[in-house]
Amino acid sequence: MNNKIIGIVLIIVGVALAFWGYNIYDSAGSQITRALSGDTPIEAWAGMVGGVICVVIGIFKVK
Repeated sequence: MNNKIIGIVLIIVGVALAFWGYNIYDSAGSQITRALSGDTPIEAWAGMVGGVICVVIGIFKVK
């Protein structure tokens, strides 16, 4: 029972974190930076990758 609650929380947090990372990736400032230098902000990568990792761990906890 406790693992399922933790898993559900991890899935919710992971989706929110991935969404936040994508918003940073798609922001106007980030688009200008990518156009000029080709660099993607580390916050965007951390949010998207961290979100996916949380979702995957959450799915395994729910099972």
